[in-house]
Amino acid sequence: MRHFIGISVTLATAVLASMAFTPTSASAQAAYGSYVGVGGTFGIEEDDRGEGRQFGGVLAVRYKLLELPVSLRAQALIGAGTAVVPTISYDFPLNWQTDVYLGAGAAFASGDTPSPVGDQTSFALQPGIDYVVPGGTTVLFGNAIIAFDAYRKGGGTAVSVQGGVGLRF
Repeated sequence: MRHFIGISVTLATAVLASMAFTPTSASAQAAYGSYVGVGGTFGIEEDDRGEGRQFGGVLAVRYKLLELPVSLRAQALIGAGTAVVPTISYDFPLNWQTDVYLGAGAAFASGDTPSPVGDQTSFALQPGIDYVVPGGTTVLFGNAIIAFDAYRKGGGTAVSVQGGVGLRF
């Protein structure tokens, strides 16, 4: 019996020691959580008629896909005209609270008056950053939207920048 206890203790010690010294890879995780937010937008570029440069509001939504560095995003830009910009982004974590990302999608503009990202449907890129305030549910976000061939008259690229505050869910 004494021999059996000695072998059991030795085996248990070996198993626990191997678990304690098993190397694990460390990697930063993307800023966790989806959010909805509000803020401001500024259309930097204008079309051939001098329209498009404007201030407005933004409503932003991010849905973070768990276990993947990918998010589904949508922004509604409300200025002289309105546009909705849905994108899919690749999120790159800088640390536990901060992601930088690059999204691709489309800018759907409505009406004849240009929105901050033009007045026609166009391909859009969206580089940006999300920062989760530690210990809470607040997110600070900022991004740019670059919409290619965004104006009906005169073509051209529309660029807007957005920033705001969100609430994680």
